[in-house]
Amino acid sequence: MGEPPVGDGTLRAAMLEDERPRLVNLAYRMLGSLAEAEDAVQEAYARWVALDQQEREAINSPGGWLNTVVSRICLDLLGSARMRRERYVGQWLPEPVPDPTEWSRSFGTGSTNRSTGRAVGGSNGSPASLMSGTTSGDPADRITLDESVDMAFLVVLDAMTPAERVSFLLHDVFGYPFAEIGRIVGRTPAACRQLASSARRRVRDARPVPSPAAERAETVRRFKRAWQAADIDALIGLLDPSAVAVADGGGRAPALGHPVRGGVEIARFLVGLGDRVRSVELLERLVNGRPGLVAREHGRPVAVYAFKISRARIERMWVITNPDKLRSWTARQFPD
Repeated sequence: MGEPPVGDGTLRAAMLEDERPRLVNLAYRMLGSLAEAEDAVQEAYARWVALDQQEREAINSPGGWLNTVVSRICLDLLGSARMRRERYVGQWLPEPVPDPTEWSRSFGTGSTNRSTGRAVGGSNGSPASLMSGTTSGDPADRITLDESVDMAFLVVLDAMTPAERVSFLLHDVFGYPFAEIGRIVGRTPAACRQLASSARRRVRDARPVPSPAAERAETVRRFKRAWQAADIDALIGLLDPSAVAVADGGGRAPALGHPVRGGVEIARFLVGLGDRVRSVELLERLVNGRPGLVAREHGRPVAVYAFKISRARIERMWVITNPDKLRSWTARQFPD
């Protein structure tokens, strides 16, 4: 579908607002944070609104312009992220997102088309509505859940350089040509092609052997039951001998100060939690599109568990307890 005539400001504004879910999808994969993704998209819309009418009319593709601006904002944020991480307390993990189909909303009026990632319902197309960020309700509903938001995938992305990460995501996930990526990252198309190729190798090397979804879900279910029963032998059998557990509390919630390595060591640690695990309700939920667990205490989610599973064994376990990263979970209500 082509863009409307330049003079049709209302229709163009409405179409720009319809771009918001796709832009949030892009920014979340780049930054690993819903809050920062929302801020990046909001900043891009603010820059659009700040243009005068003549400047806007000179832009043939406002959607493409927003894509470029959001990508550059994310690139700048990634460049400063390493300095912020030095001040971060403990391990840093990407922000987990829930599956909208498993939850009932506690606020908001918009909804998301899961096949396209686009919001259903919209605004009146005014500058105020373009900047409000309220038309799609919960920001987590704007994330299209596929393998490019899998926690293991996001962790690998976080280890890349900003230019490598942006080049790979824009080309391999969002289909941008390298000529356009080069203009965004300030490098030649050939250099961007090399960056994407290097990132692709990293992702390929880190991917687990594919397992059926039902097998992954059953592995998580057995893990939950073994943990609740303090069955250390069963836990050891479910954990890969070289498994690693990493937790992110951000200094705001209890969390491991350093990774725990080895299936036996992780099992002992989990059993050692004793009454702590029995005081919470463990619920099986999709986390970033994969089987995971949510710990709920007094009706409030206090931890989200994501797993990398291969051949019915857990190779990686990521635990997020930082309340700032659980907002998209606490803003929702569990069905009874």
